[in-house]
Amino acid sequence: MRFDNAYIPGPLLWSSPFIRWQGSAADVSSMDLAVQVTRDALAARDFDPSAIAQLVYGTTVPQVGSFYAAPVIAARMGLPGVGGPTISQACATSVACVMQAAAAAQLSGGDAQLVVTADRVSNGPLMLYPRPNAMGGAPVTEHWVLDNFKCDPWTGESMIHTAEETAREGGFTRAQADEVALLRYTQYQQALADDRRIQKQYFQAIVIPQRKGQLVLEQDEGISPYSKEGLAGLKTVFPGGVTTPGSQTHPADGAAGLVVTGRDQAKALARGQGVVRLLSAGQARAEKARMPKAPALAAQRALDAAGKTMRDVKAVVTHNPFAVNDLWFAKAMEYPLEKMNPLGCSLIYGHPQGPTGMRGIVELVHALRMQGGGIGLFTGCAAGDMGAALLLSVD
Repeated sequence: MRFDNAYIPGPLLWSSPFIRWQGSAADVSSMDLAVQVTRDALAARDFDPSAIAQLVYGTTVPQVGSFYAAPVIAARMGLPGVGGPTISQACATSVACVMQAAAAAQLSGGDAQLVVTADRVSNGPLMLYPRPNAMGGAPVTEHWVLDNFKCDPWTGESMIHTAEETAREGGFTRAQADEVALLRYTQYQQALADDRRIQKQYFQAIVIPQRKGQLVLEQDEGISPYSKEGLAGLKTVFPGGVTTPGSQTHPADGAAGLVVTGRDQAKALARGQGVVRLLSAGQARAEKARMPKAPALAAQRALDAAGKTMRDVKAVVTHNPFAVNDLWFAKAMEYPLEKMNPLGCSLIYGHPQGPTGMRGIVELVHALRMQGGGIGLFTGCAAGDMGAALLLSVD
């Protein structure tokens, strides 16, 4: 999908910190999180929400009241006349939301689209599906998070199985996976330098009301320390495999968002901070139980749609639940591992599903700004051997 008039005003993109699951945000509804983080982000950027024509909400884990998700979030933000779709596509949710917003902005002549993504993977719901003809009328039960993390119901395989099979086909070793994990941790430390100077440009704090006062979460919570020796001392998940707890991500809770509009409106809203042009997006599905291959396939489709090649790309950010994802991408696309994820990635700071890709997009924009602008690519995998990619350009 190619975009011809879809832009992000320079200051209007943000992310909350990501909080490791069962941590400080474990009891906060993702809808409450979406309202608080988005409202505060827009206020901090002095943006008048009344300019919003549509709210696109991305989430993957049901919450109380989420049947009405997007309209309720808009109304709670003081926008009772604004509605829009709620989109769920596992880890590809953010790209799917941006695609929807970009298409709507183009078709409407540039109307402002607010994209909000939020998820609470902690304390996922236990679903009860009626089965009146079963013995005693016993229902079918499903733990939304744990059961779906466990395996793909079509392939019968776990997500980590897809990483191991892709590693086998790519000829990747345990040592290579550990090296990628350590590299990504080192890159994440760059985002924390100078008292988190870079992160503070796009982080929006999570504020949790408490009986006495409030809890303010301003930085990622629950990140493990990485070292070569520590990674080497971990056992692989499967005997003889390459993936350990250190070379795969962890679930988390968080929110992120941005505004998409037409070129003229974006320039006016940017207030001298430049604009981000959305060039194209691509989605793809890898062969059965080979999820880590999909980001490269999606990336190629996004590049083709924009008439670009990897030689045009200055920076890449990936959603990589496994280090194997980046190993496959680097090999398939002939792109250096060290040029990917300059500010860290979900492998290190965690994966709250819906907003994971959005944070990656936000960090891609900031990484490109640090390098003087240029074309950037975000890509990542998603449940069902899917991949989704977004190509953009920073002034």
